[in-house]
Amino acid sequence: MTTLLYSHPICAEHDTGPGHPERAARLQAVLDALKDPVFDSLERREAPLAERVQIERVHPAAYVDSVFAAVPASGTAYLDGDTVVSPASGEAALRAAGAVTAAVDAVMAGEGDNAFCAIRPPGHHAEPNRAMGFCVFSNAAIGALHARTVHKVHRVAVVDFDVHHGNGTQAAFWDDPDLMLFCSHQMPLYPGSGSANERGAHGNIVNIPLAPGVGSEEFRDVYRKVVIPRLRAFAPDFVIISAGFDAHISDPLAGLNFTEDDFAWATTEILHVAEHAARGRVVSTLEGGYDLEGLARSVAAHVGALMDANRL
Repeated sequence: MTTLLYSHPICAEHDTGPGHPERAARLQAVLDALKDPVFDSLERREAPLAERVQIERVHPAAYVDSVFAAVPASGTAYLDGDTVVSPASGEAALRAAGAVTAAVDAVMAGEGDNAFCAIRPPGHHAEPNRAMGFCVFSNAAIGALHARTVHKVHRVAVVDFDVHHGNGTQAAFWDDPDLMLFCSHQMPLYPGSGSANERGAHGNIVNIPLAPGVGSEEFRDVYRKVVIPRLRAFAPDFVIISAGFDAHISDPLAGLNFTEDDFAWATTEILHVAEHAARGRVVSTLEGGYDLEGLARSVAAHVGALMDANRL
């Protein structure tokens, strides 16, 4: 058994324009880090195109149509003030969502213990009816609904440690008691949501806002006291990780002070719960992380922890 790695070259052709933090160099830094010989045992797979039916479990058809209508024949266009699309962006967004659904299929089929999706555009800010914060489709939520609809798993949890609140995942999960979101994030910070009193219609949203300057000790403390006990109590049948690495101390877009060791530690803690509740079934998908060196080191630590799950 092994860890699967999904990606596609078109994701690097999603051009956000000069000076944009969510740039193609991010994906290249990730893939370069995963060329190290320590990752030779990864099984590398090409991300397929997501099907409309998969995307429309989260996003209404009218929104999906509007995204593709906005993709320009040349140059760039804006879906919102931060979310840029270029000629390759439509396919890149389909590959990003398709990576997660294909990873869910493969893990459910026993083709790998777990999977990491090295994709862009990211997804956790995309709400059902609008693009936000660099995100076009809600990749993690699409994966969760795919797991439940196609594979008939009962409960799916998303654990999101990106520095920004996963408002899109929250919007998709809000009314469903069998979908649970755990989100630790800096507050105040974009997008402005994610207070602790945002709990979902069934207490299925667990938001953990962290003050600027918080570091390793406080992060691990909230995982030990809140995230892991609540995740264990929820007993998910499948776990998806929204793996954003912009809480790293070197990241320019926020003010938390985590290290790559913290991401590896949190990943291992999540995997321990998944091993007992979900037969180890975990899919992780790339969200944020904008300092290239910090991102590369953090992804290496995260994927290394996923690979070590084979020895849990």
